[in-house]
Amino acid sequence: MAALPTICLSAIRALIPGGSWDATGAPSSASSSAQPSGAPSSYNSLPVTSCRNVDKNLYYKEADEKSREVDHAERDYEFAGLQRFGRASLVAIAAASLCYSSPDPALAFRGGGPYGQEVTRGQDLTGRDYSGLTLIKQDFKTSILRQANFKGAKLLGASFFDSDLTGADLTDADLRGADLSLARLSKANLTNANLEGASVTGNTYLKGSIITGADFTEVNWRDDQRKELCLIADGVNPVTGNATRETLLCD
Repeated sequence: MAALPTICLSAIRALIPGGSWDATGAPSSASSSAQPSGAPSSYNSLPVTSCRNVDKNLYYKEADEKSREVDHAERDYEFAGLQRFGRASLVAIAAASLCYSSPDPALAFRGGGPYGQEVTRGQDLTGRDYSGLTLIKQDFKTSILRQANFKGAKLLGASFFDSDLTGADLTDADLRGADLSLARLSKANLTNANLEGASVTGNTYLKGSIITGADFTEVNWRDDQRKELCLIADGVNPVTGNATRETLLCD
Protein backbone atom coordinates (compact mmCIF):
# COMPACT_ATOMS: atom_id res chain seq x y z
CA MET A 1 0.00 0.00 0.00
CA ALA A 2 1.37 3.42 -0.96
CA ALA A 3 2.46 5.78 1.78
CA LEU A 4 -0.35 8.03 3.02
CA PRO A 5 -0.03 11.68 4.02
CA THR A 6 0.16 12.41 7.71
CA ILE A 7 -3.24 14.07 7.63
CA CYS A 8 -4.72 10.83 6.19
CA LEU A 9 -3.17 8.83 9.00
CA SER A 10 -4.68 11.22 11.51
CA ALA A 11 -8.09 10.77 9.94
CA ILE A 12 -7.74 6.97 10.01
CA ARG A 13 -6.61 6.94 13.62
CA ALA A 14 -9.68 8.99 14.51
CA LEU A 15 -11.88 6.32 12.91
CA ILE A 16 -10.15 3.34 14.50
CA PRO A 17 -10.06 3.36 18.30
CA GLY A 18 -6.74 2.08 19.53
CA GLY A 19 -5.40 1.50 16.03
CA SER A 20 -1.65 1.93 15.28
CA TRP A 21 -0.44 2.73 11.76
CA ASP A 22 3.04 3.03 10.41
CA ALA A 23 4.40 5.58 7.93
CA THR A 24 3.18 3.55 4.92
CA GLY A 25 -0.40 3.71 6.02
CA ALA A 26 -0.54 -0.02 6.81
CA PRO A 27 -1.44 -1.40 10.24
CA SER A 28 1.54 -2.14 12.47
CA SER A 29 2.34 -5.69 13.51
CA ALA A 30 0.83 -5.07 16.90
CA SER A 31 -2.61 -4.28 15.50
CA SER A 32 -2.75 -6.13 12.17
CA SER A 33 -3.28 -9.56 13.68
CA ALA A 34 -6.42 -8.65 15.47
CA GLN A 35 -9.51 -6.78 14.48
CA PRO A 36 -11.25 -4.74 17.20
CA SER A 37 -14.35 -6.50 18.45
CA GLY A 38 -17.59 -5.26 17.01
CA ALA A 39 -15.96 -3.70 13.93
CA PRO A 40 -17.97 -4.06 10.70
CA SER A 41 -16.78 -6.28 7.84
CA SER A 42 -15.90 -3.13 5.77
CA TYR A 43 -13.55 -1.97 8.50
CA ASN A 44 -10.40 -1.98 6.36
CA SER A 45 -11.99 0.10 3.55
CA LEU A 46 -13.17 3.02 5.73
CA PRO A 47 -10.09 5.27 5.40
CA VAL A 48 -9.82 5.03 1.60
CA THR A 49 -12.53 7.55 0.69
CA SER A 50 -11.40 9.95 3.42
CA CYS A 51 -7.78 9.86 2.22
CA ARG A 52 -8.78 10.35 -1.37
CA ASN A 53 -10.75 13.41 -0.37
CA VAL A 54 -7.80 14.74 1.64
CA ASP A 55 -5.42 14.11 -1.28
CA LYS A 56 -7.81 15.96 -3.62
CA ASN A 57 -8.03 18.91 -1.23
CA LEU A 58 -4.23 19.09 -0.97
CA TYR A 59 -3.96 19.03 -4.75
CA TYR A 60 -6.41 21.90 -5.19
CA LYS A 61 -4.70 23.85 -2.40
CA GLU A 62 -1.28 23.49 -4.07
CA ALA A 63 -2.76 24.42 -7.47
CA ASP A 64 -4.38 27.51 -5.98
CA GLU A 65 -1.09 28.59 -4.37
CA LYS A 66 0.74 28.14 -7.69
CA SER A 67 -1.95 30.18 -9.47
CA ARG A 68 -1.51 33.00 -6.96
CA GLU A 69 2.27 32.90 -7.46
CA VAL A 70 1.77 33.24 -11.23
CA ASP A 71 -0.62 36.16 -10.71
CA HIS A 72 1.91 37.93 -8.46
CA ALA A 73 4.67 37.38 -11.01
CA GLU A 74 2.51 38.79 -13.82
CA ARG A 75 1.60 41.87 -11.76
CA ASP A 76 5.27 42.44 -10.90
CA TYR A 77 6.16 42.22 -14.59
CA GLU A 78 3.40 44.66 -15.57
CA PHE A 79 4.49 47.11 -12.83
CA ALA A 80 8.09 46.93 -14.02
CA GLY A 81 6.86 47.67 -17.55
CA LEU A 82 4.94 50.71 -16.36
CA GLN A 83 8.03 51.96 -14.54
CA ARG A 84 10.09 51.64 -17.71
CA PHE A 85 7.38 53.42 -19.70
CA GLY A 86 7.24 56.23 -17.11
CA ARG A 87 11.00 56.74 -17.21
CA ALA A 88 10.96 56.78 -21.01
CA SER A 89 8.18 59.41 -21.02
CA LEU A 90 10.12 61.67 -18.65
CA VAL A 91 13.22 61.39 -20.80
CA ALA A 92 11.19 62.29 -23.91
CA ILE A 93 9.65 65.34 -22.22
CA ALA A 94 13.04 66.52 -20.96
CA ALA A 95 14.55 66.12 -24.42
CA ALA A 96 11.70 68.08 -26.01
CA SER A 97 12.09 70.93 -23.53
CA LEU A 98 15.82 71.13 -24.22
CA CYS A 99 15.30 71.18 -27.97
CA TYR A 100 12.58 73.85 -27.91
CA SER A 101 13.53 77.47 -28.37
CA SER A 102 11.31 80.52 -28.82
CA PRO A 103 11.54 81.94 -32.32
CA ASP A 104 10.69 85.45 -31.16
CA PRO A 105 13.21 87.29 -28.94
CA ALA A 106 10.37 89.51 -27.74
CA LEU A 107 8.98 86.49 -25.88
CA ALA A 108 11.96 86.13 -23.60
CA PHE A 109 10.45 87.15 -20.27
CA ARG A 110 7.57 85.80 -18.20
CA GLY A 111 6.20 86.93 -14.87
CA GLY A 112 2.52 86.14 -14.77
CA GLY A 113 2.04 87.93 -18.10
CA PRO A 114 1.42 86.24 -21.45
CA TYR A 115 4.90 86.91 -22.84
CA GLY A 116 8.17 85.06 -22.39
CA GLN A 117 9.48 82.53 -19.91
CA GLU A 118 11.48 84.31 -17.21
CA VAL A 119 9.77 85.04 -13.88
CA THR A 120 9.72 88.81 -13.33
CA ARG A 121 7.54 89.14 -10.25
CA GLY A 122 9.19 89.67 -6.87
CA GLN A 123 12.69 89.35 -8.34
CA ASP A 124 15.90 91.35 -8.13
CA LEU A 125 16.25 92.47 -11.76
CA THR A 126 18.67 95.32 -11.20
CA GLY A 127 20.23 96.57 -14.43
CA ARG A 128 18.35 94.14 -16.67
CA ASP A 129 17.90 95.07 -20.33
CA TYR A 130 14.30 94.92 -21.59
CA SER A 131 14.74 97.58 -24.23
CA GLY A 132 12.48 97.25 -27.29
CA LEU A 133 10.68 94.19 -25.97
CA THR A 134 6.95 93.56 -26.08
CA LEU A 135 5.93 92.99 -22.45
CA ILE A 136 2.20 93.67 -22.52
CA LYS A 137 0.54 92.93 -19.16
CA GLN A 138 3.85 91.70 -17.77
CA ASP A 139 3.92 91.23 -14.01
CA PHE A 140 6.79 93.08 -12.30
CA LYS A 141 5.02 93.42 -8.94
CA THR A 142 7.38 94.08 -5.98
CA SER A 143 10.48 93.54 -8.16
CA ILE A 144 13.73 95.51 -7.82
CA LEU A 145 14.33 97.15 -11.20
CA ARG A 146 16.99 99.72 -10.37
CA GLN A 147 18.78 101.03 -13.49
CA ALA A 148 16.78 98.58 -15.63
CA ASN A 149 16.55 99.46 -19.32
CA PHE A 150 12.98 99.66 -20.70
CA LYS A 151 13.79 102.04 -23.53
CA GLY A 152 11.18 101.69 -26.29
CA ALA A 153 9.53 98.71 -24.56
CA LYS A 154 5.82 98.01 -25.02
CA LEU A 155 4.51 97.80 -21.45
CA LEU A 156 0.78 98.29 -21.97
CA GLY A 157 -1.10 97.11 -18.86
CA ALA A 158 2.10 95.94 -17.18
CA SER A 159 2.13 95.89 -13.39
CA PHE A 160 4.88 97.68 -11.48
CA PHE A 161 2.93 97.65 -8.23
CA ASP A 162 5.27 98.39 -5.29
CA SER A 163 8.33 97.92 -7.53
CA ASP A 164 11.60 99.84 -7.31
CA LEU A 165 12.36 101.60 -10.62
CA THR A 166 14.98 103.98 -9.23
CA GLY A 167 17.18 105.21 -12.05
CA ALA A 168 15.36 103.06 -14.66
CA ASP A 169 15.38 104.16 -18.30
CA LEU A 170 11.78 104.34 -19.58
CA THR A 171 12.53 106.58 -22.57
CA ASP A 172 9.92 106.15 -25.34
CA ALA A 173 8.26 103.34 -23.33
CA ASP A 174 4.57 102.64 -23.93
CA LEU A 175 3.11 102.49 -20.41
CA ARG A 176 -0.55 103.02 -21.27
CA GLY A 177 -2.75 101.49 -18.59
CA ALA A 178 0.25 100.34 -16.55
CA ASP A 179 -0.07 99.98 -12.77
CA LEU A 180 2.45 102.26 -11.03
CA SER A 181 0.77 102.16 -7.63
CA LEU A 182 3.35 102.48 -4.82
CA ALA A 183 6.13 102.38 -7.44
CA ARG A 184 9.38 104.26 -6.76
CA LEU A 185 10.49 106.13 -9.87
CA SER A 186 13.02 108.52 -8.37
CA LYS A 187 15.66 109.61 -10.90
CA ALA A 188 13.93 107.53 -13.59
CA ASN A 189 14.03 108.74 -17.19
CA LEU A 190 10.47 109.06 -18.60
CA THR A 191 11.41 111.13 -21.64
CA ASN A 192 8.68 110.80 -24.31
CA ALA A 193 7.04 107.93 -22.40
CA ASN A 194 3.31 107.44 -22.90
CA LEU A 195 1.57 106.88 -19.53
CA GLU A 196 -1.99 107.53 -20.69
CA GLY A 197 -4.48 106.02 -18.22
CA ALA A 198 -1.75 104.64 -15.94
CA SER A 199 -2.68 103.92 -12.30
CA VAL A 200 -0.85 105.86 -9.58
CA THR A 201 -1.27 106.45 -5.85
CA GLY A 202 -0.17 109.14 -3.43
CA ASN A 203 2.88 107.01 -2.73
CA THR A 204 4.02 106.80 -6.36
CA TYR A 205 7.38 108.54 -6.06
CA LEU A 206 8.96 110.49 -8.96
CA LYS A 207 11.38 112.82 -7.21
CA GLY A 208 14.33 113.68 -9.42
CA SER A 209 12.83 111.96 -12.47
CA ILE A 210 12.96 113.31 -16.05
CA ILE A 211 9.51 113.77 -17.61
CA THR A 212 10.28 115.78 -20.75
CA GLY A 213 7.72 114.93 -23.45
CA ALA A 214 5.92 112.39 -21.21
CA ASP A 215 2.17 112.04 -21.71
CA PHE A 216 0.18 111.81 -18.45
CA THR A 217 -3.31 112.02 -19.96
CA GLU A 218 -6.01 110.77 -17.57
CA VAL A 219 -3.49 109.91 -14.84
CA ASN A 220 -5.10 110.76 -11.50
CA TRP A 221 -2.31 112.49 -9.60
CA ARG A 222 -2.84 113.85 -6.14
CA ASP A 223 -2.78 117.66 -6.12
CA ASP A 224 0.55 117.97 -4.33
CA GLN A 225 2.11 115.45 -6.76
CA ARG A 226 0.73 117.31 -9.75
CA LYS A 227 2.15 120.63 -8.55
CA GLU A 228 5.55 119.10 -8.00
CA LEU A 229 5.61 117.56 -11.49
CA CYS A 230 4.46 120.81 -13.09
CA LEU A 231 7.62 122.48 -11.81
CA ILE A 232 9.75 120.33 -14.12
CA ALA A 233 7.29 119.49 -16.93
CA ASP A 234 8.16 120.46 -20.50
CA GLY A 235 8.20 119.10 -24.04
CA VAL A 236 5.70 117.43 -26.35
CA ASN A 237 5.18 113.71 -26.78
CA PRO A 238 6.27 112.77 -30.35
CA VAL A 239 3.69 109.99 -30.65
CA THR A 240 0.54 111.59 -29.23
CA GLY A 241 1.44 115.22 -29.95
CA ASN A 242 0.33 116.19 -26.43
CA ALA A 243 2.33 118.67 -24.37
CA THR A 244 3.44 117.30 -21.02
CA ARG A 245 2.20 120.33 -19.10
CA GLU A 246 -1.24 120.06 -20.70
CA THR A 247 -1.57 116.39 -19.79
CA LEU A 248 -0.73 117.32 -16.18
CA LEU A 249 -3.30 120.14 -16.23
CA CYS A 250 -0.59 122.54 -15.10
CA ASP A 251 -2.10 125.67 -16.72
